[in-house]
Amino acid sequence: MKKWTPIDIARMPDGKTISLSEHDGDYSVRVDGANLMSTRKHASEEKLAELACAHVSGIRGARVLIGGLGFGFTLKAALSVLGGDATVVMAEILAAVIAWNRNPSFNLAARAMADPRVIVLQRDVADVIHEAQGSFDSIIIDVDNGPSALSTESNHRLYDAKGLRLMRTALRPGGCVAIWSAAPEPAFEKVMARAGFAVDLQRCRAHGNSGGWHFIFVGRVGGAR
Repeated sequence: MKKWTPIDIARMPDGKTISLSEHDGDYSVRVDGANLMSTRKHASEEKLAELACAHVSGIRGARVLIGGLGFGFTLKAALSVLGGDATVVMAEILAAVIAWNRNPSFNLAARAMADPRVIVLQRDVADVIHEAQGSFDSIIIDVDNGPSALSTESNHRLYDAKGLRLMRTALRPGGCVAIWSAAPEPAFEKVMARAGFAVDLQRCRAHGNSGGWHFIFVGRVGGAR
């Protein structure tokens, strides 16, 4: 059986290693050797964008913030439903992940990142949210395995009560957040509700109609755009 071939490795801000590997045209990212994501399973990442952008597909000047580039599946799905005058702010903290996706030889997200609607920021999405106020129609979060299964401890500030309140402040009236998770996390659903969101928990397969279940927390706020 052919093994995964290491392509590149980089150091994360917390000292952990993040690596890119290839196997027969598919790619995977590992953090300290533990699998984080793969191009073989991306249906839930696409669903994440669909749920987050459904309410703004026909709105002029829509603004969407995506936290976590991954392999670009969420970004590409968002662009496919947004109008030509939309803006997608793509926040990714790791320079290596941005470089991997921009490399056209890997066939990942180079074309999507070059879309004129896209602004790529090498920043922690939590900082972008903290500085925003009434700036986005949708905020999409896919930076880790969910509110509890964190591969990077500092990501907890996205999922705690303060982080969720900041997300709500960063939204325009009628906006929503969509947060990816590997588990249903009932306690997190309650934290979202206390932060002022009307919460809808969706689940979808990791790979089309097969594979394990992934979960998406959709939180909506009132008002009209």
